[in-house]
Amino acid sequence: MSALTGIRVVELAESVGGEYCGKLLADFGAEVIKVETPGCGSQTRAMAPILADGAGCEGSALFAYLNTNKRSVVLDSSSEADLERLHKLIGSADAVIDDHAMAWAERHPGVVFCSITPFGQGAGAEFDNAKSINVFHASGWGYHTPSHADPAQPPLQGPGRFLADYEAGLEAALCVASSLFGRLHTGQGEFIDISEHAVLVSRADCILGRFITGEVPAERARDDYDQQGPASFFACADGFVYLYVTSRAHWLGVKALLGHPEWLDAFDDDWLEFSVTPERVAAFQQGFAAWVKDLAKDAAAERAQRLGVPLVPVNEAEDLRRSPQYRHRGFFQNVRHSVLGDAQYPTVPYTLSASPAEITASAPTLGQHTALVLDRLDVPRSLPAVKSAQLKPPKNPRGGPLHGVRVVELTKVWAGPYAGKLLALLGAEVIKIESAALPEEMRAYGGTDINHAPYFLSINPEILSVDLDIKSPEGMARLRELIARSDIVLNNLRPGAMERQGLGYQQLTQIKPDIISVSIKMWGNDGPLGHQTGYAPCFAALAGLASLVGYPDGPPLGASMRYGDSTVGAAAAYAAVVALLHRELSGAGQFVDVSAVETLSSMIGDCLLEQSLTGKRLGPNGNNHPDMCPHGCYPCSNGSWVSAAVADDAEWHRLCEVLDATALSDDPRYVTLGDRRNHVEALDADLARLTRNHDAEQLAHLLRAAGVPASKSATAVDVIGDQRLWDRELYRFVSDHREGQRPILGPSWRMARARAQISRGAPDLGEDTDYVLHEILRAGSPAGGRT
Repeated sequence: MSALTGIRVVELAESVGGEYCGKLLADFGAEVIKVETPGCGSQTRAMAPILADGAGCEGSALFAYLNTNKRSVVLDSSSEADLERLHKLIGSADAVIDDHAMAWAERHPGVVFCSITPFGQGAGAEFDNAKSINVFHASGWGYHTPSHADPAQPPLQGPGRFLADYEAGLEAALCVASSLFGRLHTGQGEFIDISEHAVLVSRADCILGRFITGEVPAERARDDYDQQGPASFFACADGFVYLYVTSRAHWLGVKALLGHPEWLDAFDDDWLEFSVTPERVAAFQQGFAAWVKDLAKDAAAERAQRLGVPLVPVNEAEDLRRSPQYRHRGFFQNVRHSVLGDAQYPTVPYTLSASPAEITASAPTLGQHTALVLDRLDVPRSLPAVKSAQLKPPKNPRGGPLHGVRVVELTKVWAGPYAGKLLALLGAEVIKIESAALPEEMRAYGGTDINHAPYFLSINPEILSVDLDIKSPEGMARLRELIARSDIVLNNLRPGAMERQGLGYQQLTQIKPDIISVSIKMWGNDGPLGHQTGYAPCFAALAGLASLVGYPDGPPLGASMRYGDSTVGAAAAYAAVVALLHRELSGAGQFVDVSAVETLSSMIGDCLLEQSLTGKRLGPNGNNHPDMCPHGCYPCSNGSWVSAAVADDAEWHRLCEVLDATALSDDPRYVTLGDRRNHVEALDADLARLTRNHDAEQLAHLLRAAGVPASKSATAVDVIGDQRLWDRELYRFVSDHREGQRPILGPSWRMARARAQISRGAPDLGEDTDYVLHEILRAGSPAGGRT
């Protein structure tokens, strides 16, 4: 049985973010009924790439990717009869996904409603038509893309066209699944408000957390999100590789990899940790470029990985379809579409051992299931019911949809702790296992001591810490007892580490038969490349994202080097909650195997499908967009930038009016969208001359007031000062052992009914040891039992 079999979702959304949320639920077996308007259906049916001439509204590869496993029903909401049918359909559902303000939640109090919009409910009407590039730049990620930017070149839109939408869809799916879990136990519906903007900002918690407290100054520079060091892309015989080295151990591996040439003697073995300078970085990069230029990218990477050096090939879409690792894990699945034909579709980046995701049907034709669904509207439907409730009273009841869920966290750095953070922000009791001898790694970075490290404090609010030496027999025995009284075990340790400690999935089932074990690895838990390791920018290079970011006809420059870890953590949290829902409905636990690389590939899933359908190479495309022009980032005064996205000729003329550019409006090169796209380089240059002396924030406001989607490309200072985010309580104050209170980045979402209380900051090491040992382990069934 698929994990979400028996769950019914009505999808009213016609945005990429809303449809991606529905796809994530449908691919796990939920019945997702897509309600479309007569005639042309969802907006995404008309969005590029359109790959079938004369197919009406059935030729979009984007729609084909986003709508697998769904049913299409056509209803005219302006018809009183159809509106009544729609309400009857919603009343039969468990959840509703929309991309507008929803006034119907009060009429259906037992249903989980989720709204996904660019800037969330309550944002001004001028933000309603914001596009993905505007959200990306308003979030701060755009200004810092690519890393190590040339300040004369414009900031970029990031990988693919819809990163903001995919991130928001993933966050929405997590919240919907969590609210459905809560609904199983309370019978209560929910209203969830998802802001794409807030989601993207929240993914930078580790970076912004240091800025918002003032512990690290934000300089308003395009390298505020960067890390020092020689990490970079290097040309090789058949493409590019990406190198990410930060430690003495990495450096010793590099020296061995290069054969200890004399020029490396100019570098101390610990220079990466203590003496990075621009001159040293440039000298090393020059030497490494000469060494790698004649090597094949896969061969060079394999040699490096065997020496512990994080060197990886920069993969393109075709590389991924040929990848032995992706073939082993079945990441691509052949699907036949009635119009587009056969193609390799990306699936999901996590395998669930008992209830895997699967594409069982291609995207529906418009209204394909109208008669089937409407004929059954009056047939009573059995609602999902809990088979075996296991809610556990937490130390501090905080509410939230995951109230009563207990998570044991064996994680480090960012991706794993971020997954734990999201679960805690949804109300779960998350217990981090560490010890004085081996504290969580992030406690060592940037602070005065292990209890005051800014990175750790940013990622771990509402987390409990227990000091357990699990290398000792007694400590391991206590951990096993705790697992017996928990629901989820979450880890992102190196491949094989859990098994070597006697904590592999099969061993965990001997402790608690229905345990959910969630594992996060770079490549996943198995496969021919499963032994390799790397960091977030390595994930992006391997996943195909880096190859899409750059200026047209130029080399890959990649997304911000900080992007990726938190997205992987969000995917792991979602998969964990899906497995939890499955356990509530079926009584069965399972192993959840999350691949970091596959997670990032899923953020460009439409691009991967396009390449499979067309065979066309996809490379860096600057800020260009097939459906909009102009679509880019333009210079303003004082080194600032403004993003603008023009969808039609009317918006084009309004943009020209704001810029007082009648000559541009009348220019025969720019009359239609096709004309503007054919002359995009000249158009961007003309616009840059017109915007250069404007204040970016003021110009963005004027453009939005005229109906043209626009936003300032926000610096780190802009992001932490954004009042919209303070008003949403993304930024909030929590307790702090030294300062009394400190600001953190909390949940990106807002929930109307089951909002979890968030007031406790990150724990001191071992702060909750007494509670775990003397309250949890003193009560309940013995180890090996079911609690």
